[in-house]
Amino acid sequence: MLTSSATATSQPAGPAVSFLALGDSYTIGEGETAAHRWPVQLAALARQHGLNLTEPTIIARTGWTTAELQEAIKAANNHQTYGLVSLLIGVNNQYRGQSVALYRTEFRELLATAIRFAGGQPRHVLVLSIPDWGQTPFAHDRNRAQIAQEIDQFNLVAHEECQHADVAFLDITPLTRAAAGAENQFTADGLHYTGAQMQQWAALALPVVQQQVP
Repeated sequence: MLTSSATATSQPAGPAVSFLALGDSYTIGEGETAAHRWPVQLAALARQHGLNLTEPTIIARTGWTTAELQEAIKAANNHQTYGLVSLLIGVNNQYRGQSVALYRTEFRELLATAIRFAGGQPRHVLVLSIPDWGQTPFAHDRNRAQIAQEIDQFNLVAHEECQHADVAFLDITPLTRAAAGAENQFTADGLHYTGAQMQQWAALALPVVQQQVP
């Protein structure tokens, strides 16, 4: 059973803050139960700390690239706006050998989409960096140094685009690198993360969300 790394301070008050989470397998928590997904854990932590963040609406699927996420968003035909929108995308672009230049173009478009979902409020958007899958058990026979270098390049692009758009960028990559060798951090496929690792992402995101979302 997971326990919160933060201590509850109050009950949620005020109007509900809707939450949309966009991404890929890391957003849906491939191999874990729904309650252990990082956006679900973030919403629970926020409520424990007085922010009435709703259970997230999730548009994400294992294997999606930036282009596939954008196509899925269009297909969903969702015209709602949200008090918080998160975006975590790009690992499959890197995994498939797509260029950083293409990622920049498509990520920029997704970031604009996320801001529209946030009612045109960039401060209500939160981007998470790409985890380093090269440090997972799955990658034991891969070139881990090359993967790390490429992940850093993709994350630099995302960070630059977030700075340009005045969107918060949360660097969770060091947490995923620190998980190397810890069995309780990875699901059965050796590639995706357990709730224990995703809880760290949620805990890191909480103060950012508290500061930016009223």
